[in-house]
Amino acid sequence: MPKLEVCCYSVDCAVMAERAGADRIELCTSKQEGGITPSMGMLEWAKQHISIPVHPIIRPRGGDFCYTKSEFEVIKRDIDQIRELGFPGIVIGILAEDGHIDMERMQQVLVQAEGMSVTFHRAFDMCANPIVALNQLTDIGIDRILTSGQQQTAEVGLPLIRDLIHQSRGPVIMPGGGIRLTNIHKFIDAGVQEIHTTAGQVIPSLMRYRKAGVSMNTDSEADEFSQFRVDSDMVAAMKDVFVPSVVRFRQKAG
Repeated sequence: MPKLEVCCYSVDCAVMAERAGADRIELCTSKQEGGITPSMGMLEWAKQHISIPVHPIIRPRGGDFCYTKSEFEVIKRDIDQIRELGFPGIVIGILAEDGHIDMERMQQVLVQAEGMSVTFHRAFDMCANPIVALNQLTDIGIDRILTSGQQQTAEVGLPLIRDLIHQSRGPVIMPGGGIRLTNIHKFIDAGVQEIHTTAGQVIPSLMRYRKAGVSMNTDSEADEFSQFRVDSDMVAAMKDVFVPSVVRFRQKAG
């Protein structure tokens, strides 16, 4: 069955995504850093209030995906807590210094997350050789690979995404990165079964009083009086296009 996964950076976004018809949620925080591990309060709230599958991201910081010993210990503790809360899956990615998959640590992750679905996130797009990485992740039993085709957007990376779909012997290849209603048909035509999207928009803050001259952000140009929110209308429209189209694609291929 085709699935539309929506990346949510807050619990409010998760509620909107579910109501709009999302099939699964990748839950994270800190959009500016590309998504890091949600807080325990955020995780507990989502588990209590969201009924569709939620896969939290496990990423202790922004930046690269090569972690120190202490950072990996944090990762393992996060996996334990997320598993204890009863989430059905996690999203994670660990690379070695040479740009290949850190096989030793990823194998530890899979043992620790046994019984949960494991998605290897866009650390895949930073690896040295995507075909080698696909084979490595297949060998250790990864369920899904989230990728933009090693390009800034999945639309630009579509040629590699097609190759990965054709070559995959196991993991679902799930494109993500700039996928919207305007270009979703290109991914349907490529034969994807799952799509990842933020499907969001920037909205004004609820604050009426706005302190001038003081910023909490190291980026002086950042607008702290705006927030990123899921666009529920876009999610619903993408779901309406994606699911029937994939079903028809399968029937035609069969």
